[in-house]
Amino acid sequence: MGPLSEPLPERNQNKPYGIQFIECIKKKRLSYKTCQAIVLIVTFFAYASYHAARKTTSIVKSALDPQSTRVGLKFIPWRITYLSEPEERRFSWVLGDGWAPFSGSDGTALLGELDLAFLSIYAIGMYFSGHIGDRMDLRIFLTIGMIGTGVFTSLFGVGYWANVHNFYYFLIMQMIAGLFQSTGWPSVVAVVGDWFGKSKRGLIMGIWNAHTSIGNISGSLIASAMLSYGWGWSFVVPGFLIAFIGLMVFLVLPVSPDSVGIDRREDELHDPRKIGEEVTEPLLGSDSEVKETAVGFIEAWKIPGVAPFALCLFFAKLVAYTFLYWLPFYISHTAIDGKYLSDGTAGNLSTLFDVGGVIGGILAGHISDRLDARAITAASFMYCAIPALFFYRSYGHISLGVNIALMFITGLFVNGPYALITTAVSADLGTHSSLKGNSRALATVTAIIDGTGSVGAAIGPLLTGYISAKSWSAVFTMLMAAALIAGLLLTRLVVAEVAAKIAESRSQTSAPSRTPAVQLDV
Repeated sequence: MGPLSEPLPERNQNKPYGIQFIECIKKKRLSYKTCQAIVLIVTFFAYASYHAARKTTSIVKSALDPQSTRVGLKFIPWRITYLSEPEERRFSWVLGDGWAPFSGSDGTALLGELDLAFLSIYAIGMYFSGHIGDRMDLRIFLTIGMIGTGVFTSLFGVGYWANVHNFYYFLIMQMIAGLFQSTGWPSVVAVVGDWFGKSKRGLIMGIWNAHTSIGNISGSLIASAMLSYGWGWSFVVPGFLIAFIGLMVFLVLPVSPDSVGIDRREDELHDPRKIGEEVTEPLLGSDSEVKETAVGFIEAWKIPGVAPFALCLFFAKLVAYTFLYWLPFYISHTAIDGKYLSDGTAGNLSTLFDVGGVIGGILAGHISDRLDARAITAASFMYCAIPALFFYRSYGHISLGVNIALMFITGLFVNGPYALITTAVSADLGTHSSLKGNSRALATVTAIIDGTGSVGAAIGPLLTGYISAKSWSAVFTMLMAAALIAGLLLTRLVVAEVAAKIAESRSQTSAPSRTPAVQLDV
């Protein structure tokens, strides 16, 4: 049998040390609700730290490659110091000098290749991470990933003090960091999904998913603040931060009710008999006859809805990650009301895109819960992102206020469906009724969806590095096309949801005709 049949002392051996310490102090076992709160808080800060470490590259880009005139840009907002020998520049770096090899004519392309390397390894690693995550202790798996991410993010920054100017050093650091980063998302979604049923999952996960934007914002602010002391600090500080939070995860994260000796039926959310439902949602309870075996990769792809949502996320993340990696660079090289902003100011201003993303994620989750229609909500947001992108590119330069407003709206519509698909949709599909109560597909399904999306996330920033050299308008055209395709990929699911709503409406309107007395009362 699975963990439910094991004696309590054995299960307690797997309890996080922090949980054991808290229970020892309180002299009683933590309640189900308390553990749920711990899960939400710990995973929130865990994944926020992942994004904080990931965001640093976009902030440092302009400091590494300030020579914008060589890539088709029209203004140099920083002082550039040219010395006779490259070796002299290595020991005289100040903000505005750039950093070899990124300060050359191909600097923007090289930065794009770093993004590609990071996100490609991240996407590939995601598939393996989901497979592994469903087969081992997620607390240990997540801790290893966070500490590894912190180490290699910091090593990228160490290149500043070590005077490293070899492109392949930075490339390798980014690739290994991407591999460790791939452990994060499948793990946190699997943990949260195992503690919360489908009821209000969209809203709960929409609020919880604010960690993505909070991580981006904090990463931007930290990197911008550290930039004046040397760009290396912009990597080392977030690196130490995620490693520290990784230790907290190891100490206090309960990965499932079973891992802390809690019966799933202690909470009505996990007991279908209390809400009058059959066991159609595995997280609401499971048949004792069902064996909790991890789901295979191919089997997970066959779950209804996984493929279209995964492909939709490919294009949605292409748009979102292009903004993640290039928005500060774009702002600093675009005249707003006739003026150019500095690196730090552009980085700070770009956080408003993520603020819009927080609202968008919560709004998308709430709407999808109210409508009980994930596909309709996601597709609608993607279609609304198209005019938002157009207006931001066309009118964002008029004034700072207009830029802020349009950036906020764009972030809302771009990040809304991205947040919905990677959280509530992934958890829904990972606990699909076709799995017959088997809850050990969460990490695999999450990895498939987000891994496929991460391929698009790798391609978007790479293409931007090349296309922006000729025209930023062409970049925004690419993003609008991607948003359109993302919406269209959900067409079949949208039609199915609309048909279900129509059928439900007809059944409700026909009910009074069969019961005249009720109609009179109404």
